[in-house]
Amino acid sequence: MNRPTDDTDQQPGEADTGHRLAHHACPLCEAGCGVEVALDGDRVVRIRGNRGDVSSHGFLCPKGAALKDLHHDPDRLRRPLVKRNGVFEEVSFDEAFAEIERRLVPLRAEHGDAACGLVIGNPAVHRTGTVLYALDLAAALGSPNVFSSASLDQMPKHLAAGRLFGDFYSVPVPDIDRTELLVLIGSNPMVSNGSMWTVPDFPRRAAALRERGGRTIVIDPRRTETAERADHHVAPWPGTDVFLLAAVVRTLLAEGLVDLGRLEPFVTGLDAVAAATAPFTIELAAQRCGLDAGTISWLARTIAAAPSASIHGRLGTCVQPYGTAVSWLVDVIHVLTGNLDRPGGAMFATPPAFAANTQGPPGSGAGIVTGRYASKVSGAPEVMGQLPMACLAEEIESTDPDRLRALITLAANPALSAPDSDRTTAALERLDLLVCLDVHLNETTRHADVIIPARSPFAESHFDVFFSQYATRNTARFHRAVIAPSSVAADRHDADDPVPADWESMVRLIAIVMGRGADASPDDVDEMLLRSMLGPMPADAVDGILAATAGRRGADRRLDLAIRSGPFGDQFGAVPGGLSLARLEDSPDGIDLGPLVARLPDALRTVSGTIELAHDDLLGELTRAANELEDRSGSDAADGSRRPFVLIGRRQLRSNNSWMHNVAGLMRGRPRFTLQIHPDDASALDLDDGGLARVTSLTGRSIDVPVEHHDAMRPGVVSLPHGWGHGQPGTRLAIANGQPGQSLNSLTDADDREHLTGTAVLSGIDVRIERSPTGAPDAG
Repeated sequence: MNRPTDDTDQQPGEADTGHRLAHHACPLCEAGCGVEVALDGDRVVRIRGNRGDVSSHGFLCPKGAALKDLHHDPDRLRRPLVKRNGVFEEVSFDEAFAEIERRLVPLRAEHGDAACGLVIGNPAVHRTGTVLYALDLAAALGSPNVFSSASLDQMPKHLAAGRLFGDFYSVPVPDIDRTELLVLIGSNPMVSNGSMWTVPDFPRRAAALRERGGRTIVIDPRRTETAERADHHVAPWPGTDVFLLAAVVRTLLAEGLVDLGRLEPFVTGLDAVAAATAPFTIELAAQRCGLDAGTISWLARTIAAAPSASIHGRLGTCVQPYGTAVSWLVDVIHVLTGNLDRPGGAMFATPPAFAANTQGPPGSGAGIVTGRYASKVSGAPEVMGQLPMACLAEEIESTDPDRLRALITLAANPALSAPDSDRTTAALERLDLLVCLDVHLNETTRHADVIIPARSPFAESHFDVFFSQYATRNTARFHRAVIAPSSVAADRHDADDPVPADWESMVRLIAIVMGRGADASPDDVDEMLLRSMLGPMPADAVDGILAATAGRRGADRRLDLAIRSGPFGDQFGAVPGGLSLARLEDSPDGIDLGPLVARLPDALRTVSGTIELAHDDLLGELTRAANELEDRSGSDAADGSRRPFVLIGRRQLRSNNSWMHNVAGLMRGRPRFTLQIHPDDASALDLDDGGLARVTSLTGRSIDVPVEHHDAMRPGVVSLPHGWGHGQPGTRLAIANGQPGQSLNSLTDADDREHLTGTAVLSGIDVRIERSPTGAPDAG
């Protein structure tokens, strides 16, 4: 369980004599907790939470403590690999980039820009030097084939926020430190530490909420770790959140519980929302959700009556067929009850840098545009400049001459994370060229032609580029690298060829794509990119800004520019005492910028300058849902008897990404790859606890999984964690391969996607469960 960590691998009374202490941040989840690292040279002696950190205050979960194992992981790549005659060979970094140029440039020249795609993985967003240059690389490629992990877990929230507020990243988050009612839907922050909600030390904050008389309601088919500590747990049938929330909206309107408060002057579309939710009566929705009708009316009235209330829908709400509609309805309820943009409700952070809703004229903007192009095979629309990851395999498999032939991946493992993992794996083998920036030889990179490794997190500077936009309190933190790159290289006796900084590797790739060559100076290319970014400004202003930041390189230079020109910045000397990178460097614990504040209507970037509640595509989703409600009313039983079983995912504290399974400290303890099933269901199927079950999806594919009896499961619902499926030939993952598990995405269907964003439907999957004919699970 998450808890504040005073020390790790340290006995009581152990002194730090002779050890250098440094502060950094944990980059393994969105909480970004501050850590104190004790170092002996480049050897990490121990890690503990930094009690002075302005965001996490000493809290650290097991992931942060395991950074030591990641840093010293013998399987972590420290040299580039080039595949020659089917065998990987270690080469120098210059050789590796030259090989990329030798193969990529003629491929693009012959087949066009669209022939090379880009896949951005979840860990890339936690690497400052990678995420700051990812869009530059995408722009240089000029390919529509850009994919990211966002279309596997969060794109519906981005689209809903964009429609409502005019900016994809303007996602309001619960003001947990002041709310009186917290409602969590498909969200498990006791495990995740917040997801699209930066909330370090959730356990302490949740306890404080209860101590001041507040309540927490968890809505989830499984009694999660968060639900265990909540005041109320509501367990609907998986994938029915759209019916539940639409009925809540209808109840608020029908019972006169709407109170827009100060939002009223800048809200439009309320009548259209009322008409669209009219079919969702409590009785019909309750039947569809497998709940008592009284539960839905109680939920609506409880939210409306609370002095303040905030709702957070997360992963479970995004990976279902109506993910965008559910995300939208969450904020519709915030608006109708006056809980948007007020203390204790759902509020917008004020990030120190990179937020579109702090730039330009306040209160209105260009809004968002989607569908500027579509995938070639299935016509899936572009959202945020990306195509759905679920389309990756089909774009490679295509028989068209202009099919996707080359791929660059940034810390991505689509062989496990994309739907229909067997199909994705086979597609990767069809590529003419696969270039991976990654730290492991894993299930995806084993197919690569070139692998470029990255430094240890402790050898990179760190700034919360995206996650400060979802922070529960405004802070600014910057952590310098605490280990020199030459020191990182020294453990392989090759200090003359150190691992490049993330930004340098990215810029070298960009230089190759732009035709400047693998030998181009990263600093010269970076200067060119910066000038392009600042292009709309007068030439003398551009020269002045570049001169003011000339003492820095790469990612740090971009950070300094963004922070100084941000809402708290010193504006390059015009605001004495304002933020700059130099000031953050002098504040290793970070700077507290205060609680969340009301930001509407100034934060809006819609064309109308209002909160636009009603968009045709979202109203259309409610029409689809209403038709389904009518078609299936009366056919669903609360015990789930209408279909054999429904499979949902499961997030785990120690393994929220597949590569974490190779970190020894996170894999200790009992096996975690299990099929959780209610004991009554297990008994009916003659499934022993610890025995083996066969799970078969509608695709016809099956996996055999160890069984775990667990009364936290709603009857008729079973759960598997994601990110497993190791033990593949050619991988170099000693720890993970010792506990391989099976891939949840062996069961999912790449063609099963959310309607508006193409987000893969990874939860609420119909499956058949039976006793495995193969016997007991393997002891490994």
